Amino acid sequence: AHFPIWCKLRYMLGPTFAVITYYMICFTTIDQYFSTHYRYNFRQICTINIILGSFFDIQPLVGCVISNERYLQYTSFLYYPVLIGLLPIVITLFFSLLAYRNVRRIVRRQLPIVRRRLDQQMTAMIVIRVIFFICLVLPYNICRIYVTIYPISRDDMLRYVIVRLVQAITFSFSQANYTVGFYLFIITSSRFRRQTKYVIFKKLWPRCKQGCCLKNNEVVPENFEESGNHNIELEDAS
Repeated sequence: AHFPIWCKLRYMLGPTFAVITYYMICFTTIDQYFSTHYRYNFRQICTINIILGSFFDIQPLVGCVISNERYLQYTSFLYYPVLIGLLPIVITLFFSLLAYRNVRRIVRRQLPIVRRRLDQQMTAMIVIRVIFFICLVLPYNICRIYVTIYPISRDDMLRYVIVRLVQAITFSFSQANYTVGFYLFIITSSRFRRQTKYVIFKKLWPRCKQGCCLKNNEVVPENFEESGNHNIELEDAS
């Protein structure tokens, strides 16, 4: 807490990567909607947005506490309620429902069975990911909005401790959002399991095994000096 550089990096990189991660899920649902659309020009659409951070003041002696009023307003009224709150939830929910509707229409289109199954499985994975995304993120955002609208004084110690406990629990759930995707895909998608198994056992494991067994393939040079002396001794004996 006595290093202002670490505190500044924490409050700059943390929110930036959080926003990028949240909107990666948004763009995944949007991409799935366009990729399953019946119009060809819609299937060619791809959008990428990058949001960068800001500067602010920090008081390191009392911990990583922000003292800049503008940044406090930004986090209270834009970052938590909008950027990582309602906006990604609305985007993912809206486009996942549209992608689900597109998949239901795939049956009417003249597409190979393999393509239909892949689109259906991919859409199911994304819908499940969106459901877990909303369940993990929404409680923490509600807690942050509540604290912003109804600030709690430390004089009311019991209420302050309860809100901080709820905030810590919901924050822990929101952090699980960054790692839960892989395990959800492993559980819900047989194709993803096969591909993961193929990469691990057919690609990575042979390379690791080859790297660990390099010593067994070493070539030991022949000692020509000793063999030469041995030949000289044989000639002398003869």
